[in-house]
Parts: sequence; C-alpha cells; structure tokens
Amino acid sequence: MEKYEQLLISLRRVIRSISIHSRKLHKESGLTVPQLMVMRKIAQLDQPLAKQIAQEITVSAATVTTILDRLQSRHLIIRTRSETDKRKVHLSLSEVGQKLLNDLPKAPLQEHFIKRYQHLEDWEQSQLLSAVERIASMMDAAELDAAPVLLVGKMRADESL
Repeated sequence: MEKYEQLLISLRRVIRSISIHSRKLHKESGLTVPQLMVMRKIAQLDQPLAKQIAQEITVSAATVTTILDRLQSRHLIIRTRSETDKRKVHLSLSEVGQKLLNDLPKAPLQEHFIKRYQHLEDWEQSQLLSAVERIASMMDAAELDAAPVLLVGKMRADESL
C-alpha cells in the first residue's frame, strides 16, 4: 500500500471518529457540537454577549445568532436586554439548559484529544501541528474559516447548528 493511501485512510478514520462522536452527542442530548460549545461558553463567561461568544469560539456572529435562536427555542438559554445599554443583549443558561449541560459527559472526544495532545513533548506537538497544517494546505483548506471544535458536516444556516 502506498504511503498516500495510508495517510488518506488515517484521515478518513479521524473524520469517522468525529462523526460518530457528533452523532452520539446529538442522540444523547439533542445538541450539535456547535450548540454545546456555545452553551459551555455561556456557562463559562459572566452573561456574555453574542459577539463575545463568536470571538471565543471563532465563528461568525451570524452563525452564533442562528445557534442562539435554536437554543432559545428549546428554552436552553435566556436573552436579557441590558438595563444600561438597550442595544446589548446578555446571555445566560436557563435552568433546563444548565441541567442539560450538567448531565452531559464531561470528556467528549475533543477534550480527550486535547488532554492526550498536551501530554506530548513540545517538539512532538509542533511536529503534529506542522504536518496537519500542511495537509490542510494540500487540500486547499488552509484558508477556510473553522472553529477549534471537532465537528464533521456542513455548516449552513438551514441546517441544525
């Protein structure tokens, strides 16, 4: 087997692992990975604005707004207009949202990966980063907008974000 074939098989395994994790999360909680990331950021920050969430998870404000709309329709978040500046809307988790977040497994695939990655030597972390960045470049994906989240699938406004 050619080395490029071995590499493509490994990439496919990574994609499948992410896909399996995403489906499992959705089945258990009804949440997508981006929705979970938004909820975790809301819980982590003190009544953030949508703009802050977008910056924190590196996605567009429009994407965050779509996610927030879906979370609000499920009564998982609360939007509260600022008393001092009516243009600002602060975000918080509802009781239902907080309970859902608390009930989720604490170590999804991404956190598991990060822990393992951080236990590598610095030179090995750099080597892996360089190799994957090169692969992204070879696949014409180096300039694509992407959040630091393990997610497979299309990101369109009409899909379940």
